[in-house]
Amino acid sequence: MNYQGDQIPIRPDLLQAQNEAWERLGTAGTWWTAQERLAIASECRKAHSCELCRKRKAALSPYGVPGRHSGSGPLAEVYVDAVHRIVTDPGRLTESWLDSLRAEGLEDERYVELIGVVITTVSTDTFHRALDLPVAELPSPSPGEPSRRRPADARRDVAWVPLVSPEDGLREVYGGHSHVPYVRQALSLVPDEVHNLDRIEQAYYLPFDIVARPDVDSGRQLTRTQIELLAARVSYLNDCFY
Repeated sequence: MNYQGDQIPIRPDLLQAQNEAWERLGTAGTWWTAQERLAIASECRKAHSCELCRKRKAALSPYGVPGRHSGSGPLAEVYVDAVHRIVTDPGRLTESWLDSLRAEGLEDERYVELIGVVITTVSTDTFHRALDLPVAELPSPSPGEPSRRRPADARRDVAWVPLVSPEDGLREVYGGHSHVPYVRQALSLVPDEVHNLDRIEQAYYLPFDIVARPDVDSGRQLTRTQIELLAARVSYLNDCFY
């Protein structure tokens, strides 16, 4: 991605963050192979034209609409359902829904990494659509096997999935940054996804060291007030309960 010839200039740090996150889709993760990570990214795009997702979104409750998602691929149906629901109807996800997927074989570690892949894909595709550009081609898969490293200090207590507290993982998981809200902790079962989220978040939103300092100039074209107003409005429109 270089956006050469486009009318809107793109900040170099934003372009770098996008490219690093995008190329990472095609490499082996912690629990998924490169081919599987790319399959997750592909399902993100299929979800927008999925007939089952459309019917569930229009229903009073998505749980009353049975069926199978459109398309086929290498992912088990339980993970396809997770991707499609996260992409198309995140505001109505519940802990009981996640428990039902666990009963069908969903593993927390794979689920958390799946969310990380969804974040990269949806945020990048949305950026392209906002600039009226075609979405980027998915990268080619690279060889390699998942590391399968699970943080020893991950515990399930305050969230639907196990988390690593700032006290237990400030350096290893959170890179020494003391700004560790729950939105960062959410992916801590798979530390590499936290690091990827950090890269994206600081490019799209704000550097960690000024998030809690509204008086500091962000260096963005929008003022801090405008940034927060847009963030709040988008969160509301997406039924973000966080």
